[in-house]
Amino acid sequence: MIRDFSTGLVTLALIIFLGALMLSCSPRSGADLVLYNGTILTMDRYLPPAGAMAIVDGKVLAVGRKDEIMSQATMGTKRIDLKGAIVVPGLTDSHMHLLSFGRSLDQLNLMGTSSPEEIADLVRARAKELPAGSWIPGRGWDQNDWQVQQFPTHDILDQAAPDHPVMLHRVDGHAAWLNGKALELAGISASTQEPDGGSIVRANDGQPTGILIDNAMELVSSVLDDPTPKDIRRWLLAAIEQCNRAGLTAVHDACVDQATLDVIWQLVKEGKFSIRFYGMLDGSDDALLDLYLRADPVVNYGGRITLRAVKFFADGALGSRGAALLSDYSDDPGNRGLILTPPDQLRELIGRTIDAGYQPAVHAIGDRANRMMLDIYEALATGENTDVRPRIEHAQVLARKDIARFGKLGVIASMQPSHATSDMYWAEDRLGARRVKGAYAWRSLLEKGATICAGSDCPVEKIDPLLQIYAARTRQDTLGWPSGGWYREERLGGLEALKAMTTWSAFAAFQENYRGKLAVGYDADLTILDRNPVIGDPDNILMTRVLTTIVGGEVVYRNRAAWKALPLDDGS
Repeated sequence: MIRDFSTGLVTLALIIFLGALMLSCSPRSGADLVLYNGTILTMDRYLPPAGAMAIVDGKVLAVGRKDEIMSQATMGTKRIDLKGAIVVPGLTDSHMHLLSFGRSLDQLNLMGTSSPEEIADLVRARAKELPAGSWIPGRGWDQNDWQVQQFPTHDILDQAAPDHPVMLHRVDGHAAWLNGKALELAGISASTQEPDGGSIVRANDGQPTGILIDNAMELVSSVLDDPTPKDIRRWLLAAIEQCNRAGLTAVHDACVDQATLDVIWQLVKEGKFSIRFYGMLDGSDDALLDLYLRADPVVNYGGRITLRAVKFFADGALGSRGAALLSDYSDDPGNRGLILTPPDQLRELIGRTIDAGYQPAVHAIGDRANRMMLDIYEALATGENTDVRPRIEHAQVLARKDIARFGKLGVIASMQPSHATSDMYWAEDRLGARRVKGAYAWRSLLEKGATICAGSDCPVEKIDPLLQIYAARTRQDTLGWPSGGWYREERLGGLEALKAMTTWSAFAAFQENYRGKLAVGYDADLTILDRNPVIGDPDNILMTRVLTTIVGGEVVYRNRAAWKALPLDDGS
C-alpha cells in the first residue's frame, strides 16, 4: 500500500515536471502589454493609423482595432489606456553626442548668454566655489547672440578667475575661449605654431587672444585631466535619463571613444542602458580603428549597442568661420574656412572603412567640404560593398549643383533642423544672398531623391526631438519669427519631419527591418505624446508633452502629471 502510494507520487511528480517542460518550450500566448483608446501612427505605408497595439517579448505582436487587440490580453497583461494620446515609433536623434551631453550638465551652461560680461560673472561665481588651480569648464556661448558680434579675449576672464584655468567651448564645440592661466598651462604663446586644420586667434602683436578654433584646441589636451570611468558613468546615466524624458528611444552618437564604450558595455550588462545606441567610432583614433576594423561590425549587442560606422571630420563650423567654403566668407574676405583632414588622407581612411564593412560618416558643413566628400564617395563607389549608405553629417551649405548628387550617389544627409533656426539670424551675413539658398536645403534634397535623417547635435542644440520636428515644419524660431518661415520653400511636411526621426533614421543605421515603424515583429520602441506632431498647427508642437517612452516593451519614462491632465482622464 505504501509502495503504491509512493509510486503514485513519483508518477504525479513526473507528470508535473513534463508538463512544465512542455509549457516552457511552447510559444508564448497573450500579450505582455496592450495600448488602446488612442491613435497609433505606425509609419508603415501598408498599415494605416490604428487605435490599439499589443506587445510581447519586446516586439510588436499586433496593431489594429481595440476589440482585436484586447483579445490578445490575458490576466497577466499590463494595460495602458491612451485616453486619446498619440503613439509614434520611438523617436531617434540621428546625430548627437551622448557623453558630451552628460558632461555639459556638469559644466557652466552658457547657452543664451548675451555678453562676455555675463559669462565673466558666471565664471567669477564658480571660481569662488572651487579651490585655486581647479579648471573651470563651460559650454554654449555664441558671439552671434551678443550686441558686439566679435570673439572675446582672455582679459575679462583673467579678471574673473585669475587663479583658475578657464576653458569655455563655443556652442558648436568648434572653438574655445581660454583665460591667460589656461593659455600659460598649455604653453600657448606668440611663438606657438598653428596646427593643420586649426587657428589661434591673435592680437596685432601676435599674442593669442584666448580663442582657439578647431584643431588648435588640441594644444590644450595635454594639460587636461582625462575623465575617470566613474565620471563617464555618471555623465552617461544623466544623459540617458534626459533622452528618455525627451521621448528618445535611440541615438546615433557621432564620435565615440573606447573609454566611453567600456562603460557602455558595462551599463548594458547591468541592464541600466535604457536607450538604443548606434555608435560612430572616432576616426581620428588609429588604435581604435585598428581594433574594430579588423573584426565584423557589432550589431545589436544586448539589444542596445550597434557599432558599424566611423566618424571623420572634413571641416569646421559656420558660426566660428571654420566651415570650408568654395569662395570667401561674405563677412570675412580672404577667409574660406578650414579643411581639418586632408582629402588624400580622408579618401584612404574612408576606403579602409568601407572595405571593413563599416559605414563612413563625415562632418561636412561648408560647400567646399561637402563637394570634397561627394567627390570622395563617388570615387569609392565601386567594389563588392554596394550597400554602404555613406553619410554626410550636417550637409549644411551646398552648392546648388551638388544637391542632386546626394540622391544619385545614395549619400544620406544627416541634418539638424534647429541648426537652421539657430543660424538664420546671421547665416546670410556669412554666406551672402545667393549662396545661402543652398543652405539647410531639406526640401531640395528630398526632391532629388536623398534620404534625410534628423537629429539635434546635442549639446550644441537642445535634446528635444519635438523642437527638431517644429523647426523642420516651420523654419521659424519658437517666437514664430520670421513670419511664414526662413526660406520657407525648404520646409518639410509633418509626415516627412516625423519620418526623418523614425523610419529614415532607422534606414540610416541599417535597421529599417526592425525599427522605425510600429509593425508586427518590429522592436516595441515607442513614444507617447499628448498631441499629434504631424497634422494641425505646427505651433502646437511647442506645447506637446511626452507622456511615456517605451524601449523594448519596457517603460523607461512616464510623465504622471501630464497623464493626469489629459482631457479623457478617468481618474485611474
